[in-house]
Amino acid sequence: MTKFIFVTGGVMSGLGKGVVTSSLGKLLKAKGFSVTAIKIDPYLNCDAGTMNPFEHGEVFVLDDGTEVDLDLGNYERFLDVDLCGKDNITTGKVYRSVIEKERSGEYLGKTVQIIPHITDEINRRIWDVAEDTEVDIVLIELGGTVGDIESMPFLEAVRQLHMDVGEENNNSLFVHTTLIPVLEVVGEQKTKPTQHSVKALREIGIEPDIIVGRSEERLEESTKKKISLFCDVPKEAVISSPNANNIYRVPLILDDEGLTECVMDRLHLYPKIDEEKIPKNSKLKMEDWKKFLEDFENPTSEIDIALVGKYTDLEDAYVSHEQALNHCRAETRTEINIDYVESEDLEDKNVVNDLLGDIDGILIPGGFGDRGIEGKINAINYARVNDLPILAICLGFQLSVVEFARNILGYEEAHSYEFDEKTPDPVIDLLPMQRGIDKMGGTMRLGAEKIVIEEGTKVHDIYKKSEIMERHRHRYEVNLDYKDEIEAEGMCFSAQSPNGKRMEILELEDHPFFIGTQFHPEFLSRPMKPAPVFLRFVESMIEDMEN
Repeated sequence: MTKFIFVTGGVMSGLGKGVVTSSLGKLLKAKGFSVTAIKIDPYLNCDAGTMNPFEHGEVFVLDDGTEVDLDLGNYERFLDVDLCGKDNITTGKVYRSVIEKERSGEYLGKTVQIIPHITDEINRRIWDVAEDTEVDIVLIELGGTVGDIESMPFLEAVRQLHMDVGEENNNSLFVHTTLIPVLEVVGEQKTKPTQHSVKALREIGIEPDIIVGRSEERLEESTKKKISLFCDVPKEAVISSPNANNIYRVPLILDDEGLTECVMDRLHLYPKIDEEKIPKNSKLKMEDWKKFLEDFENPTSEIDIALVGKYTDLEDAYVSHEQALNHCRAETRTEINIDYVESEDLEDKNVVNDLLGDIDGILIPGGFGDRGIEGKINAINYARVNDLPILAICLGFQLSVVEFARNILGYEEAHSYEFDEKTPDPVIDLLPMQRGIDKMGGTMRLGAEKIVIEEGTKVHDIYKKSEIMERHRHRYEVNLDYKDEIEAEGMCFSAQSPNGKRMEILELEDHPFFIGTQFHPEFLSRPMKPAPVFLRFVESMIEDMEN
């Protein structure tokens, strides 16, 4: 039978439940178990697609086109799996489904209530994932914190599920992640916030089996004993999760603290891999992961990249780009320093050289809205004119076409129709499928689609194949009326949709590295398997530095 692990959070949000969940999944996979993960988001939005990156961070896109919380990106990277929309449960999805059932008469004659109708719907969705994937273990992270009004139906639902699968049969457990602060005036690790959040859990009928204490330093033995005593968990089930220099070290820290052993004992799990084949100096089969960490933490060279974005005040808005570069860091053993440059600051051409003059390459990520657009165009122009390596993604891809049309083709008023509906030269235009759409959520071109790469191009040399699948998130595309003229002047559209109507990758023939992608390669980058176009981008900077 499938086993369930519920990860809850207390005291405050942003503690790293997602990293703890991802790390635990990685550790269990290392023991030979099949694992998947579900993220429960208690907001009323149906998905993360319409959320402001300043408030919520990056919107991650899955293969099936579902726009989700950035934690699902961590799940995919740590577990090396491709998730789908079912793996993200939101209040909006649950309530919409229940209301639609009520309107269609499914509950005819009944009063529709939080219990049992909403809680049943939540558990139905969890069981759907378990039955569809047929995995050994389903990890369920409950967003928010214990005590939040919006989280209450979900906590009640998983309490019921915990009872349904049989507590005495050891088929489920609760991992509670909580903050262990240190007051500077006394220098003591304080357990009171943890005690209060555990008390709140107990009041709704949930007893945590394991407590993960998030802190700056490892938990002291006296702190563990105190948590054990007041929260009624064994001391070995109090797990220290101190700050780590990078998130990929967290699985090893948690395993060293005994989390893997504690979970397996509680769920009566036995390793599916041959323990005798595991080297004596390793507690579990994580050699590739450890090699990745060794390369990551011991760079032999260093480069500086300017990420020119619109949401640079919140680095979580670009977490997948950062992680894709981290994967390249380990692969090339190169320290990659990311300088987050606000695109609005580059709108004055007189300061572009001051802000970009000392960097080795430029990354232009996606975004929406006309704020800072001219700054991005100025950064693209700087990279093209100065032969500086540049990787332009989604909006960056589109603005590369705009910059080229203005400064090479001579169309001074060329622009994207998204930002200037009166431009005489809309080199970027609205996708035909987007015409007439008036709803915002989930209506863009979303998800993984096939891309055909032309042989003999730089991009073909990078991917070493003629067809790839990549994830998209956009409403606008290259206007084909300008395609031939653009290519005649040296910008090659080296990859297209199978029908040839959508341009997917551009490259400059006479440039060390100038590549733009309409898709988002960062979404498929994984540890030990960096996105090919990101890796070649980094390698081009290393080569420039060596020459």
